[in-house]
Amino acid sequence: VQLQASGGGLVQVGGSLRLSCAGSGRTFSSYAMGWFRQAPGKEREFVSAFSWSGQSTYYADSVKGRFTISRDNAKNTVYLQMNGLKPEDTAVYYCAARSRGRSYNNPTRYDFWGQGTLVTVSS
Repeated sequence: VQLQASGGGLVQVGGSLRLSCAGSGRTFSSYAMGWFRQAPGKEREFVSAFSWSGQSTYYADSVKGRFTISRDNAKNTVYLQMNGLKPEDTAVYYCAARSRGRSYNNPTRYDFWGQGTLVTVSS
């Protein structure tokens, strides 16, 4: 499974970005997708994810109400719409895929990772 993240960039406080993560192969039928981020000097942290069934979504408290995860199965692509961006959202954002039954918010439980896309929010 290969994942390709894109859509990062420089945005002002309060702005929006939409990240995309395109997967190859049987990504969506065999794995559940999630987004993480890592700021300089900090550990990688959970942002958002789908449940295994795809029927539920999960968000970190810090992004709840501002970020939305979605997907297009036909395109094998998952998105992260980010609104109301804050300087503390600055990080490299990664998409990842996990096998059935694994916890959604633990980065060590994910099997495959995209290369990351940098989001910088300027004040």
